[in-house]
Amino acid sequence: MALAQEDIAFIKAHLGEWLAEQSLGKPPVVYEIELRERMVRVEEELKHQRELMRQGFEQMDRRFEAMQASMDKRFEQVEKRFEQVDKCFEAMQASLDKRFDEMLKRHDQQFIWLVGFIATGVGLVIAALRYL
Repeated sequence: MALAQEDIAFIKAHLGEWLAEQSLGKPPVVYEIELRERMVRVEEELKHQRELMRQGFEQMDRRFEAMQASMDKRFEQVEKRFEQVDKCFEAMQASLDKRFDEMLKRHDQQFIWLVGFIATGVGLVIAALRYL
């Protein structure tokens, strides 16, 4: 059974009404108004969600900046501590150098006295051997 063109045109003309009747019996105009209201509410909710996401990202940026500032401060403290340790080592090195220099001077003086005693002793032995 084939449908005539008139039947198809009639179905197309009334299809919207029939579908509206099946969906809780609301006429197409009321259904369209409700759809528009729903779309407006959905758009408003999406706008609100975008604003919440923007605020969340701003908070994350602030947290990252605070964390970075905290890390920078910590690195500065560590750097200061290394500088203090370097100064301590330099002071210790200077102290050791000073002590070593003093020890060398003392040994140099002792060496000179030893050479003097030996030379005097050798001179006395030679003089004694000449007079004998």
